[in-house]
Amino acid sequence: MMKTKESSDNQVSVGFISLGCPKNMVDSEKMLALIAEAGFVIDYDTENADVVVINTCGFIQPAIDEAIETISHTLSHKRKGNVKKVVVAGCLAERMQEKLFEQLPQIDAVVCLGARDEIVNVIKNLDSRLRGNDTGSQAAKLYKSPEDWATKIQLDSDRLLITSGHWAYLRISEGCDRNCAFCTIPSIKGKFRSKPLDEIVKEAKQLADSGIVEISVIAQDCTCWGRDLGEKDGLMKVISELEKIEKLKWIRLMYLNPTGISDELIETIAKSKKILHYIDMPIQHINNDILKAMHRPDTKEKIAALIEKIRKNISDVVLRTTVIVGFPGETEQHFNELLDFIKVTKFDALGCFAFWPEPGTKAAELKGKIQQKIKDKRVEKLMLAQQEIVFTKNNALEGQTIECLIDENEEGQTAIGRYYGQAPHIDSVCLIQNCNQPAGSFIEVKVTDFKDYDLVAYGVEPKP
Repeated sequence: MMKTKESSDNQVSVGFISLGCPKNMVDSEKMLALIAEAGFVIDYDTENADVVVINTCGFIQPAIDEAIETISHTLSHKRKGNVKKVVVAGCLAERMQEKLFEQLPQIDAVVCLGARDEIVNVIKNLDSRLRGNDTGSQAAKLYKSPEDWATKIQLDSDRLLITSGHWAYLRISEGCDRNCAFCTIPSIKGKFRSKPLDEIVKEAKQLADSGIVEISVIAQDCTCWGRDLGEKDGLMKVISELEKIEKLKWIRLMYLNPTGISDELIETIAKSKKILHYIDMPIQHINNDILKAMHRPDTKEKIAALIEKIRKNISDVVLRTTVIVGFPGETEQHFNELLDFIKVTKFDALGCFAFWPEPGTKAAELKGKIQQKIKDKRVEKLMLAQQEIVFTKNNALEGQTIECLIDENEEGQTAIGRYYGQAPHIDSVCLIQNCNQPAGSFIEVKVTDFKDYDLVAYGVEPKP
């Protein structure tokens, strides 16, 4: 976990702000470890640190807006003299590069994705000018990704975790070779490349030895692991090795695209004692015309058959998905087809996003754009339908005893935990009374009620 130290006159304090997805968080944790190892002081107070590093997301416009707002807020503290240098890293840095200096000239350094591991040199270069108190753009520098970075994989071992002391993300690949019409990831992250299996295992063992009992396996698409290495069903190899790590109790698979979910993978999840019966499967839409326009390889028939197969083989599976509404050309009939499918399929968890025409994507050039107010109404309508589904499922859990992993438990407060059907950060939680176990413990709880999306439960006994 990240710790704060007292900063002396001779020490440079570094504040760190991490935005975006779990994959971005892994990059943040790696940079934090490098910064700490170099002897800089990690400071929680990002409004008064000598150097503030902002690791940004740049996937869609709302994420860009959040990043720009965060950078602007930090620069306001630089203008006041509270912060001396501001560094912008991550996906927005990769996507905008020099344009960030044009839009926000007081930024001192922009660090592209492939230059992530240069963060210490970036800060050292700024350190020599910290006492000079220069605030202009003349000190600004762009740290570009190496030309070959999109064909190589960065290693993520020896991270300084900012998640918790008992769960963490494990990234197994980077980049994407898919051609989804709406997506900026390939242009930002580069080609798909798998992390070597021995490095994945090394990192997982390191996490387990540090006290991690749950890992969430992440990638742009976990089912693609090993394809660039000549592996077929490569994810099966990763799973097999992770299951051998005794200290790991829960292994959660995230970002499984439907076309990559094989019969073998379903069978493995069904039989495993460590791979959670939780499948995160983004479908994006269900109408075949929209899926084709999105350049998705799926069809409604294939998706429906896959879901039926999954539920038949894993009776207690928890299914999570994401969908996009308001894609160019989406008629009311197309949307209603999606809405009806959601109502019938009854996903356990669902994220719904309004389409954003990202510059540089094929979808941005498509005709038939949908007005924002229509997109917003469709999001609202679909999420209200999903809310009803979740409330009904929560009500059905009342009286059942389930196993929970405790995330937080402070004296005098309701403990917060999760059962296998709740992924950290993105899903609901269990609010647990009568829990005397510390964070990182497993406990049996009895569900007594639900509060909106969260379950309310009563601690029964600790899980040995």
